[in-house]
Amino acid sequence: MKIALMDSGIGLLAATAAVRRLRPDADLVLSLDPDGMPWGPRTPQDLTARALAVAEAAAAHRPDALIVGCNTATVHALTALRDRLEPGIPVVGTVPAIKPAAAGGGPVAIWATPATTGSDYQRGLIRDFADGVPVAEVPCWGLAEAVEHADETAIDAAVAAAAALTPDDVTTVVLGCTHYELVAERIRAAVQRPGHPRLVLHGSAGAVAAQALRRLGELPAPEAPAVGTLTVLLSGREGALPQAALAYQEGRLLPAVSPAP
Repeated sequence: MKIALMDSGIGLLAATAAVRRLRPDADLVLSLDPDGMPWGPRTPQDLTARALAVAEAAAAHRPDALIVGCNTATVHALTALRDRLEPGIPVVGTVPAIKPAAAGGGPVAIWATPATTGSDYQRGLIRDFADGVPVAEVPCWGLAEAVEHADETAIDAAVAAAAALTPDDVTTVVLGCTHYELVAERIRAAVQRPGHPRLVLHGSAGAVAAQALRRLGELPAPEAPAVGTLTVLLSGREGALPQAALAYQEGRLLPAVSPAP
């Protein structure tokens, strides 16, 4: 089994690690776009063109499924990607985990990029899935970029700024950008209020990995031998994981169990 994942940068690491833990025997193809990143400030048309190019680079390696490991690319390009690749290659998008977060009763905060915060897309998800639970939208200025470059000082500053915008009564935080899952515990520490129950965090990586297996009719097999290979594409060129990926547990997991093909 071969599963491809795509993003402009290392935000796909959380979903990649989730796939690797569920199926250590699966071959992985990571398709990044260092020549075109970041995707967030691009127009929807431009972003879709970049996403299609990155997806087609992955598709050339004949994966059984493709995971779009980016919330922004899912918003703007998922339909185009499915039109281009399905039914031959199932395409799985990444959606903020608002529904399971709201099921806990809230109040909920959604940490997202400034472009996504307040967008019609996110407001629609809140309307459809929050089920009346109070939801605060929190723009996280510079956090995705800081995580992408593993800039510790910038990460601390961006997390602190977003935490200051998060209401004190929040019990649950939705990580509405895949990059944020790489610093989840730092976010928890910044938002956790003394004397309050442990803050609940909801990312999307686990659900996305499980959905990819379901689309393929496969079951999790975490006990399978760790023989899955790793191929990294950088704007279509074969290369190596960006050095910043190794700053995170999810990135360090991959070389440990992924011999070069």
